[in-house]
Amino acid sequence: MWKCPKCGKEFKNTNQSHYCGEKPKTVEEYILRQDKEKQADLFRIREALQQALPEAEERIAWSMPTYWKNHNILHFAASQKHIGLYPGSEAAAKFKEELAGYDVAKGTIRIPYGQVDTEVITKIARWCWETGHHA
Repeated sequence: MWKCPKCGKEFKNTNQSHYCGEKPKTVEEYILRQDKEKQADLFRIREALQQALPEAEERIAWSMPTYWKNHNILHFAASQKHIGLYPGSEAAAKFKEELAGYDVAKGTIRIPYGQVDTEVITKIARWCWETGHHA
């Protein structure tokens, strides 16, 4: 077990990524807590999702930005080297060809910083909403 020296939480993995202290209450707060050089890409994804899913509510679920309307539609989260987009396994399979340049596994799309394709993200988000396939 590893114990975080800042907050005292215990984890199975050494240096487990987590939030110390109070979790963000809004998506904007979540993004602003990230490193400055990552914020622009995170804001681009947020804007694309807001435009693609105007009827969805933004919320924080599982400590990450989530788009919700009667159920979770999809999530995204900042990692050290990439942004994780979590639309579910059906979406990852449906958009396999368009996601060829990304690392995709089990409904997770890993988008390296500086390689955000808002057009593909918008298509995925709309497809998840319209078909009911979701995270």
